[in-house]
Amino acid sequence: MSIGVKLESYSLITAHARCLGHASDVQYANIPDGVSFHGVPRFYRNSLVALRRAVCQSWVPADVQFGIHFGDILDGFQPKAESEAALSVVLDAFAQLGKPTYHMLGNHCLYNLPRKRLNERLGIPPAADGGSYYSFSPHPAWLFVVLDAYDISLLGWPEDHERHLLAEGVLHEKNPNKEKNSPEGLVGVARRFVKFGGGASEVQLQWLQQQLQVAAENSQNVVICSHLPLNPGTCPPACLLWNYEEVLNILQQSGVVVATMAGHTHQNGYMLDEAGIHHIVLPAVLETPPGRDAHGWVEVWQDMLLLQGVDTCMSYEIQLSSAAMQRQQIVLNKQDRKHQVVQDMQQRQQGQRQQQGQQQHHHLHQPQQQTEQLGSLHVA
Repeated sequence: MSIGVKLESYSLITAHARCLGHASDVQYANIPDGVSFHGVPRFYRNSLVALRRAVCQSWVPADVQFGIHFGDILDGFQPKAESEAALSVVLDAFAQLGKPTYHMLGNHCLYNLPRKRLNERLGIPPAADGGSYYSFSPHPAWLFVVLDAYDISLLGWPEDHERHLLAEGVLHEKNPNKEKNSPEGLVGVARRFVKFGGGASEVQLQWLQQQLQVAAENSQNVVICSHLPLNPGTCPPACLLWNYEEVLNILQQSGVVVATMAGHTHQNGYMLDEAGIHHIVLPAVLETPPGRDAHGWVEVWQDMLLLQGVDTCMSYEIQLSSAAMQRQQIVLNKQDRKHQVVQDMQQRQQGQRQQQGQQQHHHLHQPQQQTEQLGSLHVA
């Protein structure tokens, strides 16, 4: 499924503009501070303060056209009886932007509320099969594809659902531990087969291929968004999408993907792969100490994407390949031609209105002139 947001003008890429605001893993919970399983401090209530600061003191002044949050909007320790209220508080913070914010599902989201309810509250248009993947195009030259990293998962589906059963089979085969959240004994990238992970279904992969094929036909550049990272060079192995290799193969073969962006790891990560795709992983708002920040925005230039990180969030300059710049220029040229056609049409219409006005003016005055002439004749 595809949805869209209209930008203020098509001058986005002709010079540069702050295009989108980004943040990940807010994981708000109305509980005292705690620590992760690895002992990293977590500032549950402060994450809301940091999010408000990101929106109101960074995104709004930067005039971003939309925001993206990369999953885990609430924390798993949030009391479930209050999950709806907690989610409302966080969504109110995002609403301060006054422009669209796009969301994706993370494991902590699914610890709190059912998939269907999350789709409704987060504005995620459900796919035909009930999945939470979609795309949107903020500018004719760019397509953002949002993946559902928990399409195959023990989280978010009823226990008798086909994709829950499929996930059970994957973990039974790949993870011998009784506690499926533990990667103990697994080596290297095999550590990704844990309960708090997930994968993309075959249906979603087919949809992804179709999205990229259409993007290629439309000369669009593509950014892939996912809660779970897609490249092992960007994160600990346990954080990877289960079938990241299949997804990477599709992305690399498409020739139109410029970058992937993800969350989940709570750490900065970056890798440029052999196909020239830039893979970025964002830090967590949750684990940012009071007074510190972990968010940023993306500026779109003619020859690069500039990821401007704030405080603990790293910044990156992503140089566009010659092919990416060429695709972008093709779209911009089409837009220029469309604008010229519209401008010519408006000028013609304006000319016609002026001509009609002159004709009406002539007709209105002509009877008056005749009366005056007749009157003069009569007087004579």
